[in-house]
Formats: sequence, C-alpha cells, structure tokens
Amino acid sequence: MTFENIRYVGVNDRDIDLFEGMYVVPEGVSYNSYVIIDEKSAVTDGVDGGFADVWLKNIAAVLGDKKPAYLIINHMEPDHSASIFAFAEKYPDATLVGNDKTFVMLSEYFGTAFEGRRLVVTDGEELSLGKTKLKFVFAPMVHWPEVMVTYDETDKVLFSADAFGKFGTLDVEDKWDSEARRYYFGIVGKYGLQVQGLLKKLSAYEIRAIFPLHGPVLRENLGYYIEKYNLWSSYTPEVDGVLIAYTSVYGHTKAAAEKLYEELKDRNVTVSICDLARSDWSQCVASAFQLSKLALATTTYNGEIFPAMREFIDCLVERNYKNRKIGIIENGTWAPVAAKLIRAKFEKCKNITFAETDVKIRSALNDESLAALKVLADEMSK
Repeated sequence: MTFENIRYVGVNDRDIDLFEGMYVVPEGVSYNSYVIIDEKSAVTDGVDGGFADVWLKNIAAVLGDKKPAYLIINHMEPDHSASIFAFAEKYPDATLVGNDKTFVMLSEYFGTAFEGRRLVVTDGEELSLGKTKLKFVFAPMVHWPEVMVTYDETDKVLFSADAFGKFGTLDVEDKWDSEARRYYFGIVGKYGLQVQGLLKKLSAYEIRAIFPLHGPVLRENLGYYIEKYNLWSSYTPEVDGVLIAYTSVYGHTKAAAEKLYEELKDRNVTVSICDLARSDWSQCVASAFQLSKLALATTTYNGEIFPAMREFIDCLVERNYKNRKIGIIENGTWAPVAAKLIRAKFEKCKNITFAETDVKIRSALNDESLAALKVLADEMSK
C-alpha cells in the first residue's frame, strides 16, 4: 500500500547511545517526519536538533521550488521539536500548527510562541490542504500533555506521534514487537489509561496506515499492532509465563533463581530469567509486563532490598504494574527483611496476588529451602 502524496523526510540516528538519557539503543533510533504534498503542503513534526540541516535538505529535496504551508507539531519532546526554530527561519511564511499547550512549550524552549504565524487548533478541528483533509485528535499524556495525533481523512492515514513507535533505525531488520514493547513500557507505560482513551477515540476512524515518530510505517495487519497496544495499555499479560528477576552478591541467590528456572521448565512453564545487575533493565521491565507472573529473588542489603532489585520494583510500580502474580525468594545471613519490604512496595499496585510460599534462604540453599522452591514452582505453574 503506497501513499504517493506522503513523503518521508526524517533521519536515522545511529550514533545515539542512550535514548532519553537512559534507554540503551544499540540499533539507534529514527526521528520520523513526513511531508504531505497538496495544494498547500504540510510537514508533520520535526527531528532532533542535531539533524536539523539534514531534515531541511530532505524537505527541500521533496518539495523542490514549493514551500511548505504548514508545520504540524504533534509532539513537543526535543527529539522532534528542537529543529522547529530552524524550520521557522528557513520558511518564514509557513504557519505552525499546534494546540494551546504546544505554543506554551515553544515559548519555553525558544523564547517565542510564534505569534502572527501560528494556528491554534482544538480537539477534533480540521484543516484542508486541498484534496487532503486533516483532523487533529488530542492525546494528552500519550505521553506528554500537549500530544495530539493527526488523521488524514482522505487517505485514512494516522500520524500517531510517539504512539506505535519503536527503537531502532529504519534500516534495521528486526521483529517489531520486542523493541516496540520495550519502548512502550519504558516511555509510555505509566499512561495506560490515557492510551486506552486514545484507542477508544481512534476506533471511530478507518485507518489504513500508521505513521509514527519512531520506527517503521505500519501498513499491513494493523489489527495486530492495535491489539498489542490494547493489551499493553490495559496491563493485560501477553503470555502465560514467569519472569524470574534476581540479584545476587556471592552466587547463592543466583543458584536459587536458576533452580526455580529448572523446576518451572520441568513443569513445561514458559519462563525467562534475568540478572538485574547485569541485564538491560528496560528489557526486564518489558518482560515483566509481557508475562503473567513474576518471581523476585534477592538479598537483604543494608537493612533494605538490594539496590538493583529495589530500582527494578520502583520501575514497575511507577508504570502501574498490575494484574500479576508474584513469588518471592529472599536471602539473608542475618535479619532478612527483603520479602516484607517487597510486599510493601507493591501495596499501591492493583490486582497483585502473592504466592503463598515465600522461599527463605539463610545464606545458602539447604534441603528445607530447596523443598520450598519446589512448592513455589508448583504455585507459579498453576
């Protein structure tokens, strides 16, 4: 399916090491921007400031002698907005399109709200480019308050802002799910209620393609991607299985986690395991939301939960972790309190059930704690 009047003018960033200053992106990331060619042409969103010159050259290459009439600003995060001032200088007759919050942020970033050359739109407002009719649909907190998406009523195309985005440059051939899931739960995951609201709004529209701000254009089997977003934003597990997340100082807690892994495998349970001190934490978070159950194995450390485990749990809680079963393995040579503190951390989470068996290890596994591990495996495999 092709859309001849929509041209890609974005860029691939292969040099970035951390997205948003914390997400490891070994395959880079794309900053997507599109030109809608019509009687009046419109550019949708900008790119990271370091690529402003490349972006402007891309626009000129597509439009030739024509000038864009509009820059539509769906999202103000700097990886999309930092190039806006350069665009405004190059195309002084272009109108900037956004909502009230958009222009407040523009003023904060650039010291100007572009009075006299802006179009402030409301939720559901339309804009005609000629043949192409655009509708602006507000999507606050997906995942910033000013976010809106733009629906091309003529071609049935959704310019979806950060929704349906993924890590990785556009020349990377990988399965969409893994990096889209990691992107969603890392960045958007806290705002499931708002994503559900947007999905409800969009259900009224026929959508033939989704053009996100990161990752590939989605043209085929759109129901698959929309259903993934429905599962993720409703905090519904995708797979009935167990993630074992552990931290270990001298190897004894690791041994317990690996033993639980073996026991669950023997029971034909889908199971994954990660060392929180050494794994990509954002992938661990994504896996915790993908699977229906979570087993946490950690030590008491300075009268608290081991730091990497504590941070991992905080990441889950702040992203509204819910609808899951949790099992706990705690290790402590003296005064173990990790299990008690873990339970307290999840008090704010909805629909969390804990396994009846807490595995308690005093320094190293013994016959008693091994037997408890088997009981926990039975519980987690139900």
